Amino acid sequence: MKLKNGFEYFLFTSLVRVFSLIGIKRARHAAHILAFLFYYVIPIRKSTVISNLKLAFPEKSAEEIKRLSYRTYYSFAVTIVEIMCIPYQKLETLKSLVKCPDLELIRKKYEENKGAILLTAHFGNWELAAISVAAQLGITMYVAAKPQRNSLVGDWLNMMREKFGNKVVMLGMSFRNIFKELKNRHIIGLVGDQRGEPDGPRVNFMGVSSAVYPGTAVLAIRTGAPVIVCIVPRQPDFSYTAHVDIIETSELEGTEEEKILEINQRYSSILEKYIRMYPEQWLWMHKRWKY
Repeated sequence: MKLKNGFEYFLFTSLVRVFSLIGIKRARHAAHILAFLFYYVIPIRKSTVISNLKLAFPEKSAEEIKRLSYRTYYSFAVTIVEIMCIPYQKLETLKSLVKCPDLELIRKKYEENKGAILLTAHFGNWELAAISVAAQLGITMYVAAKPQRNSLVGDWLNMMREKFGNKVVMLGMSFRNIFKELKNRHIIGLVGDQRGEPDGPRVNFMGVSSAVYPGTAVLAIRTGAPVIVCIVPRQPDFSYTAHVDIIETSELEGTEEEKILEINQRYSSILEKYIRMYPEQWLWMHKRWKY
């Protein structure tokens, strides 16, 4: 395993060096090569992508699904090369790449002094968005991260996440560390679109019954922290626009279980809205509907 991880890390950092030398604009052109390679030559999770797209868009023809699936690979390739270039950019450049018309709304919610949950998804470039939005706010964001299979790559990603002022909070068996930072009235960055457990709560997402994790909703209910959904689609000029939706929790009624379900349904509905607008920009490579 160590040998495999070391080889993967060598390949990863070799690409990082190449992209950092040629610059982010030229690196984006290389995304076409990576998309072609991993879609046609060395297919990675291609069957999963196509299966997910067919389930989410049953009205689309086989040819439409094929074209859309390739566009998802290209979009993800752009995200990857941009992430590799992030540590070598100036902070002002990163701030300029993400337009956030509702920046003051985020600040206002944060200033309610209950902490805040900035909830996003594997959509557009979520890593760039966390750095840019926090820098524009002038507030340190505590971003939740899961341990990577390859710890060397994981360490590099955490270095990239913290380089411009954010802090990484590692997720383990519980949300204890995140709860602590919320109680300290910090702003927490979470990605909330992962598949939940088979026996956990389920919501309607893309017209399909979908398992979700209750953790984020539990945090919101027990701390009173506002839930700010921030989805950041890529624009044709490779800039990003942050779309902000607030999930109000103060008026929720019913049991905690019912509140958890409602918060997750609202988040899933917001995410679905943007996926239908920019279907190629969501990460279709994970088995979202495994059960």
